[in-house]
Amino acid sequence: MSAYRDTPMDLADASLVTLAETLAEHRIFTLDSDFYVYRMADAVTIRQC
Repeated sequence: MSAYRDTPMDLADASLVTLAETLAEHRIFTLDSDFYVYRMADAVTIRQC
């Protein structure tokens, strides 16, 4: 979360990023319009569905 201190990241966003990293999944369904800025630890963009 500290990497994104300029962009508000709440617990739900952090949970989705952590889950994506754990499952090695790069597609996440979310209605959050600014979710595109988050990256996984390997610098891969998480794609919104």
